[in-house]
Amino acid sequence: MPAAPVALFVLLFALCACSGEQARFSGIDLTGSKQDLQFSLTDAEGKERTLADFRGSYVMLFFGFTQCPDVCPTTLARAAEVRKKLGPDGAKVKVVFISVDPERDTAELLRDYLRAFDPEFVGLRGTAEQTRVAAKALNVFYEKAPSGSSYTINHTAITYIFDARGQLRLGMRHSQEADDYVADLRILMKQQS
Repeated sequence: MPAAPVALFVLLFALCACSGEQARFSGIDLTGSKQDLQFSLTDAEGKERTLADFRGSYVMLFFGFTQCPDVCPTTLARAAEVRKKLGPDGAKVKVVFISVDPERDTAELLRDYLRAFDPEFVGLRGTAEQTRVAAKALNVFYEKAPSGSSYTINHTAITYIFDARGQLRLGMRHSQEADDYVADLRILMKQQS
């Protein structure tokens, strides 16, 4: 067989083999990424929490701040919609919001802000150093930016999804719809059923 047809055959075989078992996610597949996710932050009740506390649930984790004018409330509203669209499986999903503005986001403010979207959402905060460590663990960028007499915070707008075993699996873009999140979570749930 000439070299060109052999190469074409090998390529087609590889494509067919790959498409059989490979999950097709809408989000960025982060399965197997080597992140050091060892960090500890405080919830609204003052309890120290780590990602290990949420094992057994599918976690949608997002970094933001309560005075965010658009990205954060849109993300949280979408997360509430995702849980509803999943029906009974929505109870398996924990939404965790990590504040990148511990200076202004008190535990009480964070709790009340998240309750407006869903009373089950978990808000975490820490010292400036703890926040830096948590953000670094997921390569999240954030920085203060002057805004009038105060400041705003520019930050990464990715929602990270962890499977029920606590493994980082997906990065969902801010531009994606709730249905994309639902479809990807259903794939993960099916893989672990």
